[in-house]
Amino acid sequence: MHRLHFVLLAFVTLIGLAISTGTDARAADPIKATEVATRVQAFYNTTKTFGATFKQHYKVKAYNTEKQSSGRVVFEKPGKMKWTYDQPNGNRVVSDGSLMKVYEAANNQMYETPLNKSQYPAALAFLMGTGDLAASFNLKLLDSKKMKFEGGWVLEGTPKQATPAYQKVIIYVDSATAQVRRMVILDAQGNRNTFTFENPVVNTPVAADEFTFTPPPGTQVIKP
Repeated sequence: MHRLHFVLLAFVTLIGLAISTGTDARAADPIKATEVATRVQAFYNTTKTFGATFKQHYKVKAYNTEKQSSGRVVFEKPGKMKWTYDQPNGNRVVSDGSLMKVYEAANNQMYETPLNKSQYPAALAFLMGTGDLAASFNLKLLDSKKMKFEGGWVLEGTPKQATPAYQKVIIYVDSATAQVRRMVILDAQGNRNTFTFENPVVNTPVAADEFTFTPPPGTQVIKP
């Protein structure tokens, strides 16, 4: 082989190896928390409606008690959501985009609060199209194996602006779809409120009256 051809071939081969090695190295680089948040945000930014069944596990640290519930939730942008709890619970949490209603069936009470003053949906705002993960939280990526969520991503978020409603959220993300599969909300007292979402349905039309709720007669309505 002509020496010049040999040198050129060797040079091209070295470049190819360098490019290949660089690509492999980049592929092996661990994903960063900000990138996971960007993917999650991108998914929900392009989602008009989102519905799922849910399981809720609420653990009260001070009394060492636990409560489990289930039901169905639906979100619609902007700011609309409805949590319908299965019987015998019967509770409802409904937002029409401006007013938040929290109905407690056992106490025959309903709390009404303007959405912009309610702390309840703060940790879930990005699901409702009214929040941004990276803007709202200082984010850290946790070890998915230690969190028993191998194959997915686990984000820990600490609110940038302190709130009495919660101190931290842990978000379990499906790495294939960037959908949130579970959220854990931790408050200052050490209580844990865990929501696990199953059977998700995206961009399915929602009935106009889905986000309205009238409590049973005799319900005490409490306003701020």
